[in-house]
Amino acid sequence: MADTVEPKWEHFAHEADVGVRGIGPGREQAFEQAALALTAVITDPAAIKPEQKVNITCEAADDEMLLVEWLNSLIYEMATRRMLFGRFEVFIKDNRLSALAWGQKVDVSRHSPAVEVKGATVTSLSVKQDKNKHWIAQCVVDV
Repeated sequence: MADTVEPKWEHFAHEADVGVRGIGPGREQAFEQAALALTAVITDPAAIKPEQKVNITCEAADDEMLLVEWLNSLIYEMATRRMLFGRFEVFIKDNRLSALAWGQKVDVSRHSPAVEVKGATVTSLSVKQDKNKHWIAQCVVDV
């Protein structure tokens, strides 16, 4: 029987950019956690109030490119709406992702944004299960 894992996110070192990694019992949870790791590059996700809900959809040929599309869709929504997101609900069917993201408008005094994320890259890109069947979704984001 595989050990259970609580969904979590983390950063990993990568030269001048930042690696984001989401870990969860399912692929969807790993993608949600990767999104939280993306947010945490900018600010503390716990500081973001879930005041507004945004629907996001994207698709790609495989899980790895779906992760890049997902994170780049979030980056686009953050930039065009001037928002930060701190809660996510992801659904994946075949090669299509649909998600809900909750957040609020950027408040510089509240969020103290550290950097602007320019985009998710294919560097260190991986979406897979480990030996304990935990899903890990990761890539490097350009800051």
